[in-house]
Amino acid sequence: MALLRSGWLWRQTSVLKRWKLNWCDLWIDGSLCFYKTESRRHLEHRVGLKVSCIDVRSGLECGGVTPPETNPRENLIVVHLRDGSTLNLCANSEDESLAWKLTLLDTRRNPVFTYDPYDDSYQAVPLNNYHTVYITPGAGPGGTHQVVVQRDPFDGIAENLALGILAGMAAGAAMRSFLWMPFFLC
Repeated sequence: MALLRSGWLWRQTSVLKRWKLNWCDLWIDGSLCFYKTESRRHLEHRVGLKVSCIDVRSGLECGGVTPPETNPRENLIVVHLRDGSTLNLCANSEDESLAWKLTLLDTRRNPVFTYDPYDDSYQAVPLNNYHTVYITPGAGPGGTHQVVVQRDPFDGIAENLALGILAGMAAGAAMRSFLWMPFFLC
């Protein structure tokens, strides 16, 4: 997956309402991931913005949220989720807060398009965990960006395997009952 934005953000926990400093990564598929450190070894929280995000507000638009004691209210970012909850974030500056807001909104709204030169058309690509996306800046004609989406060749194998195991168990149970039938008829 391609990384759209990353950096340090304050995140308010949902239970104790404490502010924690987390390293945040925003991926092109709409995943907003929070890590303990910049090394990205311990994932603390993940939010799928393509599915669950309704609105993003920043700065003075965030009513009812108190920022951490060292930051002003202009640095706040509030992500409203579909289940009625909110994700409260705080950046280090007002400009960074606005940049995160615009990137979050852009990720939520815009899908990835690929160009098909044979049909001379653009097609939207649904992104999920089974696609690999490569972005090569300036590689296209005139310095445009190219997006290459590669599908996982093993996509759907687990579902077929599970269905096969279930069918085998059902067939085995049926065969087992037919094997006992001669003893019941005697």
